Amino acid sequence: MAVATQTLEELCINSIRFLAIDAVEKAKSGHPGLPMGAAPMAFVLWDRFLRYNPKNPKWFNRDRFVLSAGHGSMLHYALLYLTGFDSVSIEDIKQFRQWESRTPGHPENFMTAGVEVTTGPLGQGIANGVGLAIAEAHLAAKFNKPDAKIVDHYTYVILGDGCNMEGVSGEACSYAGHLGLGKLIALYDDNHISIDGSTDIAFTEDVSKRFEAYGWHVLHVQDGNTDLEGIAKAIEEAKSVTDKPSFIKVTTTIGYGSPNKANTAGVHGAALGGDEVKLTRENLGWEHEPFVVPEDALKHWRKAIERGANYEAEWNKTFDTYKGKYAQEAAEFERYISGKLADGWDKVLPTYTPEDKALATRKHSETCLNKLAAVLPELIGGSADLTHSNLTEIKGFGDFQKGHYQNRNIHFGVREHGMGAICNGMSLHRSGLIPYGATFLIFTDYMRAAIRLSALSHGGVIWVMTHDSIGQGEDGPTHQPIETLASLRAIPQLTVIRPADGNETSGAYKVAIEKAKQHAPTLLAFTRQNVPNLAGTSIEGVTKGGYTVVDSEGTPELILIGTGSELSLCVTAAEKLTSEGKKVRVVSLPSWELFEAQDAAYKESILPKAVTKRLSVEAGSSLGWHKYVGTEGDTVSIDRFGASAPGGVCLEKFGFSVDNVLAKAKQLLG
Repeated sequence: MAVATQTLEELCINSIRFLAIDAVEKAKSGHPGLPMGAAPMAFVLWDRFLRYNPKNPKWFNRDRFVLSAGHGSMLHYALLYLTGFDSVSIEDIKQFRQWESRTPGHPENFMTAGVEVTTGPLGQGIANGVGLAIAEAHLAAKFNKPDAKIVDHYTYVILGDGCNMEGVSGEACSYAGHLGLGKLIALYDDNHISIDGSTDIAFTEDVSKRFEAYGWHVLHVQDGNTDLEGIAKAIEEAKSVTDKPSFIKVTTTIGYGSPNKANTAGVHGAALGGDEVKLTRENLGWEHEPFVVPEDALKHWRKAIERGANYEAEWNKTFDTYKGKYAQEAAEFERYISGKLADGWDKVLPTYTPEDKALATRKHSETCLNKLAAVLPELIGGSADLTHSNLTEIKGFGDFQKGHYQNRNIHFGVREHGMGAICNGMSLHRSGLIPYGATFLIFTDYMRAAIRLSALSHGGVIWVMTHDSIGQGEDGPTHQPIETLASLRAIPQLTVIRPADGNETSGAYKVAIEKAKQHAPTLLAFTRQNVPNLAGTSIEGVTKGGYTVVDSEGTPELILIGTGSELSLCVTAAEKLTSEGKKVRVVSLPSWELFEAQDAAYKESILPKAVTKRLSVEAGSSLGWHKYVGTEGDTVSIDRFGASAPGGVCLEKFGFSVDNVLAKAKQLLG
């Protein structure tokens, strides 16, 4: 039945719907159903509650908005266009899902100003939201004063059925409830439809009760299609609850307004089609051409520009007052949000000589973390219930818990996947924090999606991974990474570093901290077993990714290439070969990515093409090493699962010994 007259609010809501319908129709690709159903809650949130400045999307104290159900990205792009963000024009809307457009198929923070995090893999967005809320809580506890609150904003998330089905959301939301993050408000688009059809074929639990069990404040808006005041009342109530996060179940109709496709899977992930678009226009009384927004609606939406300017101006006044009273804290806050590092921060990184005690690189990592934490207060993070195995506690800085948000040791619990997404959110808060998350290297398999997204979305996270090989020992093949390094090295924009000793661990942290401030992630792989400190290693060498540790007199006949704990095997083998009159160079290659970033001349100076006899030694898969050893070289590697035995026994049995390196080297030398 056609709508005769529309209120201004209905015009504004239908503006969202038809921008989404028209964009998906033009692209012949996309998800119109969610924007059509969620438009009312999005309108209420962005029009009445969300504090943001369209003309300065990076204003620090803005509320953060996350569309966790990222397939409904046209909802977000419509909101950005309607409220006056310069990043999304009507031409950008028309270029939805096209090459290099600012309106890609799923929201990408690095493509579109106003998008806080990159969503698409379901559940990641709500988990990022937990990280955003943790960042706000920590900074508020650290910097706010009773008479001047300079950190005071909310994180709002719209999530869907798919987000609630994915396990990562459960991990993160369980943790958010434990922490009592009162400024995190999630609106659940409860439309009962997923790609396969009605959710009751696979998903019949009471989600509200689940969130109550997590420790969230739970509300339900039964008519999310038309009850705008009910939505507003629920958000108001959620804001009034300060000691726990809020979950608002908003029951909606997917594809609302479509006569034949509403409340069906057919409107979830496909264009309506010309005939259905026409019927939907008639049904909702929308007499406007594609991509046309009525003047009255646009005028109302664009009030956000003046409102946002006022919000920022008010905050600037507050910060000026703060600056006058608390100059030292203000200077530190400004350094944080500028992304600058404290002067001389890297001078605290320790260096070692061969006379220093052999230690596991995880132990050197602990030293680095604690030295850096003392001079970089923005360093914050923790472990997935492996603190005393990963050695990731920063001593003297307390545990981050409800009521103690100023502290810096985060206990994520056994939640690797959630930890990864939360750390990404903390980084993407873009407030200068340097988050780190730790577990055993093998369990990056549990958080690979989050690590990949940290690289894709330019998240400056440090991934601290220990127990990096079969040297892990008695826990056996379930805990011993084989193919893991190769799979991580395959992720674009992720820097993987496997240091050999104390000097290289310091170098790894130097790189990781600098990259974090450049909004890039680094993964560090550390040993459980002790390793000697070698004579030729250096911090500077690590920054190059690969460098010569031991060289021959004249052009080498053979190059031994090692990483991590196996570098010392190469050094010892080279000494023996040299004593037998062979010319041998030893190259440490802790980071393929850093090495590949060097110029051709440098790479040639380390691995000259003329030297074709090369042997790589790494306690992991041989996959990828052909790039460095060539067709005439060989590897000491492992391409099967490990075994349960003491670490030293495992390494010996699998050929990671000086004798085996020597045997392979002599074979190459003929």
